[in-house]
Amino acid sequence: MRLDKYLKVSRIIKRRTIAKEVADNGRILVNDRVAKSSTILSVGDVLTIHFGNKIVTVRVLEILESTKKQDSTGMFEIIQEKRL
Repeated sequence: MRLDKYLKVSRIIKRRTIAKEVADNGRILVNDRVAKSSTILSVGDVLTIHFGNKIVTVRVLEILESTKKQDSTGMFEIIQEKRL
């Protein structure tokens, strides 16, 4: 699954267009490499996302094409959350 779609489906980022923008600006790392919105994710990948005032590191646990809100939290686990 594409990075931008995963971020939207898992509800890490609310809108796919915002997820695409963030990724294409170099603010997301997949396995310690700068990722584009079209990067294909697989289970076990580690994402590091630079939000405005914090850095969140998550591990991909599950990839689903669509989810309900309560199921989306099972798609990833937060490894680290650091405020800047």
